Amino acid sequence: MALYAISLFSHILQLQAPSEHTINIQHGPVSVLQQASSTKIKMLRRLVLQASTQRCSLFGASSSLSWCRQSSSSSSSSQSPNSNFVEHLEDNEPASPTTPSAAISIDRSGLHNPAQHSHEPSSDCELVKHLKSIIKFRGGPIAVAEYMEEVLTNPKAGFYINRDVFGAEGDFITSPEVSQMFGEMVGVWAMCLWEQMGQPKNLNLVELGPGRGTLLADLLRGASKFRNFTDSLHIHMVECSPTLKKLQYRNLKCINKNDTDGDAEEHIISRLTGTSVSWHATLEQVPAGTPTIIIAHEFYDALPVHQFQRASRGWCEKMVDVAENSMFQFVLSKQPTPATLYLLKRFKWAENEEIGKLEQVEVCPKAMDLTQEIAKRIGSDGGGALIIDYGLNGIVSDSLQAIRKHGFVNILDNPGTADLSAYVDFAAIRHSAEEASDDVAVHGPMTQSQFLGALGINFRAEALMENCTDEQADSLRTGYWRLVGEGEAPFWEGPAEQAPLGMGTRYLAMAIVNKKQGVPIPFQ
Repeated sequence: MALYAISLFSHILQLQAPSEHTINIQHGPVSVLQQASSTKIKMLRRLVLQASTQRCSLFGASSSLSWCRQSSSSSSSSQSPNSNFVEHLEDNEPASPTTPSAAISIDRSGLHNPAQHSHEPSSDCELVKHLKSIIKFRGGPIAVAEYMEEVLTNPKAGFYINRDVFGAEGDFITSPEVSQMFGEMVGVWAMCLWEQMGQPKNLNLVELGPGRGTLLADLLRGASKFRNFTDSLHIHMVECSPTLKKLQYRNLKCINKNDTDGDAEEHIISRLTGTSVSWHATLEQVPAGTPTIIIAHEFYDALPVHQFQRASRGWCEKMVDVAENSMFQFVLSKQPTPATLYLLKRFKWAENEEIGKLEQVEVCPKAMDLTQEIAKRIGSDGGGALIIDYGLNGIVSDSLQAIRKHGFVNILDNPGTADLSAYVDFAAIRHSAEEASDDVAVHGPMTQSQFLGALGINFRAEALMENCTDEQADSLRTGYWRLVGEGEAPFWEGPAEQAPLGMGTRYLAMAIVNKKQGVPIPFQ
């Protein structure tokens, strides 16, 4: 396996990038324009050494939860949610009717017309009216998780649904948009796992929440010379946004092979490698029965979380209600909620000493359920899953934040115009997977810096540096630092508020694989 990985590294290092792309801070392969000076290579090597010495584990440190997605401004700060918080502490208040266990299906399609997406403040936009109508219909507050889900994925006005939220012009920047090297290294990992699986002739490659499709596009370019691998692939994109589906179709250079006949069944392939591509609303819709590799990069952090707070009467769920001034506010539930079952489940996996120190807790039922679905599929069909996200290897307290235009804003401010995300509880992912299937093993988490470093990103960066202009070299160093560095880049000479911030130790990587395949690279 080590020899196979080395051969992959050698090929990736020799890749000549397509001429129509150039390096930039957001994304883009390097054009081979001219030979770089030895000075640039030496500078990168010093940077590689500096980043390598800064790699560290998050597990023993008390990490601040004030950071979420990569922000372009280091001076942004999160507004305290307590300004919108009201706590009901009266233990003698009459209890409201018990929440029914059966789900009520509500047709909301006729409530409001979709509002055009805008970052400009507005008075009761369509999504605000929609949220208030739900609260009014229920006769009381809704869970933070339901508020989060509506804000992000409401079919008409959700944050992710009708617009491109990624990149410098969007609201946040993800690792694939920083540098082509991220997708290439994930491709090395996928090919190594495919080799461990025995090189199956048919392989489902699934990405959950593919964004613009940048990661898979870079993966396919990097793997294009490994025809046995690319010929085995069927790509499945799990995506709910029509806008992002169009971007993914374009960035993967997709065509419909049966487009000449309007009656023919659609057969979409990527011209990058000739690989077939399909889209699905959920993982459940991806065909089972075939070995599968699943990539979940910055997907778990957008799954809705339930927040609980310790009160005089015990753990109470934090809810969203409408105040007398018609603004949204946080309140505490007056009785146990259905999500309390997941809180108790999470506590079962924790030490009493750890629980005793907490005043607030976040649990993500959808993350637990999704992980169990992934584990069962991998256990029965073979393959593995790679999860990369920012988070902790333990219980998460109070991490939910909102980002608009690369700056932190109040969670309840102008819903639908800011991204909501929360830290990922990697320990809960581990327990959920191990509980779901005896046929899978969980490895990690390790820091993103350790993960990418072990896969050869340092060597890839040096290879790219040999064939780039001075301007491209600057962008390459910036992208490299953002992926593997920690804190502000030491080489930055521009405005302090624009200094590149390293994501190398804030992001963690975890793998769930079928036990028959052994330990995946680089978790040995």
